[in-house]
Amino acid sequence: MTLNIRTESTSPERITLFVEGRLDASNFGQFDSETQQKLAPLLEGGTVVLDLQDLEYISSAGLRSFAKIRKQMRTRNGHTLLLNPQPQVRKVFDIVKAVPVNEIFVTVQELDDYLDQIQRKMMQEDR
Repeated sequence: MTLNIRTESTSPERITLFVEGRLDASNFGQFDSETQQKLAPLLEGGTVVLDLQDLEYISSAGLRSFAKIRKQMRTRNGHTLLLNPQPQVRKVFDIVKAVPVNEIFVTVQELDDYLDQIQRKMMQEDR
């Protein structure tokens, strides 16, 4: 199966990348190139959600690509969150400890609750 990337942006501060297929050594360059273009307009302090519901396989090359996104977002004071990982993909993250557990969500509602909590906390700190 090939790699497909779709995007959805609900606001200037949040973009969701839907990653479908296989992310491995044969296509990580394509993934890196496409994601850089898609993330360019994201504002400082924004959030990238990687929806992995249709990601069937990830290799170490794919993990490096995700690490690049996380690093890029941290330099912008932003966040990278994972949503709906398939069990086999989640296992890879668990084994290599590539992503903190608190950045992986099973449902959109769980993700939205987390983001709501962060925003409320920041609003209280600004007072």
